[in-house]
Amino acid sequence: MNGTTPSTVKSAMRTIDIIEYVVARPAGVVAQEIAAGLAIPVSSLSYLLATLVERQYLARDGRRYLPGPALERLASPRIAMSLADKVRPLVKSLRLQINETASFFVRDGWHLEAIVTETAEQSLRYSISVGTRSPLHCLAAGKALLATLSDAELDAYFTQTPLDSFTPSSITDAGRLRAELAEVRATGIGRTREEYTPGICGLGMAVMVDGVATGAFAVAIPVPRFSEELEARAIARLQQAVGLFVAAESPAG
Repeated sequence: MNGTTPSTVKSAMRTIDIIEYVVARPAGVVAQEIAAGLAIPVSSLSYLLATLVERQYLARDGRRYLPGPALERLASPRIAMSLADKVRPLVKSLRLQINETASFFVRDGWHLEAIVTETAEQSLRYSISVGTRSPLHCLAAGKALLATLSDAELDAYFTQTPLDSFTPSSITDAGRLRAELAEVRATGIGRTREEYTPGICGLGMAVMVDGVATGAFAVAIPVPRFSEELEARAIARLQQAVGLFVAAESPAG
């Protein structure tokens, strides 16, 4: 050890110092005062401030920086947090661990809605926007959620919803989809291969809390990168995300 502080640790310490400095001045403080007060070079400070604002730990009001809403969320009881706030760290972790697009979906009637999404940092990647509504039958998260329905609910789904075709691989036959959903019930994993978006494979896993499907985590992987090894790793990470969420929602969590 040479007694110097690694740059990564220095950045972490500076980030914490900035938050504490701003929180101590709730009326707001300008960047120059932060730089002077904490002896942080302006060039380094600008990047740290931009990141903290982007993640909502700080907020900007003109030139002044103030405590951001993310700090309030951290201090709030978990029960007061929105579902998106609860799953966001898990979706981010899922994306970071496999570097593929990860999302969390909820069921809105007979459609899916993405409420949190993290896009892979690769040139070839899948992207979906928060708020996007998609059909259940051709996304992995949708199949995972359909598999949690009772037989009566599934009958209603097939009666009320046409199985539209989006690609040549879309499943449009009710009997075939029912058979696949039976497999999803057995394995817990929904799978798609170019059924909604050409060139994209999907894996999804529903989250069950007290017997109710809260939503589903999913990853989207371009066909050229999809392999048995990556599939197994993605499934393990999906199971981990589901397990962590359920544990946090349990009374002991």
